[in-house]
Amino acid sequence: MRGTGKKASKKTGGPRCLVVIPARNEQDTIREVVTRALRHADVSVTDDGSTDATPKILAGILAESKRGAYPHRLFIITHVKSTHIPLGIQDGLKFGVENGYDFIVTMDAGLSHDPDALPGFIGADRAVDVVIGSRSKTENVPLYRRAISRMGALVVNYAISPSYFTIRRPFIRDCTSGYRRYSHRAARTIAEAALRSKSFDFHMEALSLCARAGMSIAETPIHYVFSSSSFNSRVLRQAIRFALGLIATKHEGRTG
Repeated sequence: MRGTGKKASKKTGGPRCLVVIPARNEQDTIREVVTRALRHADVSVTDDGSTDATPKILAGILAESKRGAYPHRLFIITHVKSTHIPLGIQDGLKFGVENGYDFIVTMDAGLSHDPDALPGFIGADRAVDVVIGSRSKTENVPLYRRAISRMGALVVNYAISPSYFTIRRPFIRDCTSGYRRYSHRAARTIAEAALRSKSFDFHMEALSLCARAGMSIAETPIHYVFSSSSFNSRVLRQAIRFALGLIATKHEGRTG
């Protein structure tokens, strides 16, 4: 892993927020996502072994950032080889924790998440540890993705519920959304964890880690636009294995 740029400077005043964006081969969208996010907060992009023009585009934005073209700063973490979503996000969280950010927002690099929704996350109740962007309005989401998200919500809510016999409507509606705001302590918990997830199951694992540590969780509605995905049968099998493991470890913790 290589980092680009100096460590973030500490500022006084309101809460400091960092946006973490994992990216691999996102040349078509990376510039728009990053530059729009830079209007609202500092940004850390984890370039996860991209083989297209993504690194070159990021280098250009970094040069612009250093010249003061944006109100906030860009930082780049480079993985020479792809490590996939969990480690890409985890490295961004580690950077945010090490540099003392109060809140860290994670979002997608492919414009599925609207960067202009960031003020809603940044301005949410500071006492909440995890603010989930709940996909209340969606576009172009395939039926199978809707079904997987629903099953993910059922699994996570059961896994973090206080009883083995708890059968009820999930109290967290969208457990697999990756558009989230983590408090410093929530980000630190995830950053220091030995992750078991391999792909999109990271979002379930991160949420369960925070919930089992007794942290507060809230949801805010977002508009989600499905574009493309690396989701496939192998990823689905990984998610199912992780979900079964999450249920098997139900005894390890519970919400406060």
